[in-house]
Amino acid sequence: MGYPARPVELIRSKLIRSPHAFPTRAGGVSLAPFASLNTASNVGDEPAAVAQNLERLSASFGATAKQLVTVHQVHGTTVLEATAEGQGVLGEADAVFTRRHGLLVGVKTADCLPILIEDPKTGQVAAVHAGWRGVIGEIVLRAIERLGADPSGLHVAIGPAIQACCFEVDGELPSKFAAAFGDGVVRPQPGKAKVHLDLSWAVARSLARAGVPDSHVDVLPHCTRCDARFFSYRREEGRTGRQLSLIQCVRETSL
Repeated sequence: MGYPARPVELIRSKLIRSPHAFPTRAGGVSLAPFASLNTASNVGDEPAAVAQNLERLSASFGATAKQLVTVHQVHGTTVLEATAEGQGVLGEADAVFTRRHGLLVGVKTADCLPILIEDPKTGQVAAVHAGWRGVIGEIVLRAIERLGADPSGLHVAIGPAIQACCFEVDGELPSKFAAAFGDGVVRPQPGKAKVHLDLSWAVARSLARAGVPDSHVDVLPHCTRCDARFFSYRREEGRTGRQLSLIQCVRETSL
């Protein structure tokens, strides 16, 4: 298609040792409003551009798109396992894990939380997508259960997402989140009837209660709504792409 080559921009956690990345929207071939590294085929973008974006992103890991496995995200709490190259998109789920050497697993976001998990002891890894439904449903704990790992040994990175500065809500959500995670998750705004929720803080609370040490959790500060380097569903009123956060299994495990 003759697209110009532009560098893919990758943000990484200081904690995760496995090859991983939280990409920005830079470095792809898609045109506005999906410019440029859109990885979602269901938002109205040109399929050939999405395919090339996936190849470019996979290549940044020294891999091909055949090694990449994702899921059809539905804002639920189902976790699926990637077991072989070429699986592409698995069924309806919001988290995917693997024990297979060389496989990349990932989730797509545009304000929701991308969460990457590694078990340094076994090498198995997981990628989790969590909107507010997934956060309150504690999908991150469902992923840990599927890994079958000791939570105290896991490393977790919570990537760029809409932060408390921008996630404004009302109705029953504030009381539901306060009941589930404590009052600290709700951030009242002076002079406003609506409040803000801190979804990253809530996930960190879930992890702590599950036995993951605070020192093993890296919460990246980037707000996708504030920072134009990222796709943001809220900022762009729904007409936007998705960034694909990835982690690679580099050590086979027999668990």
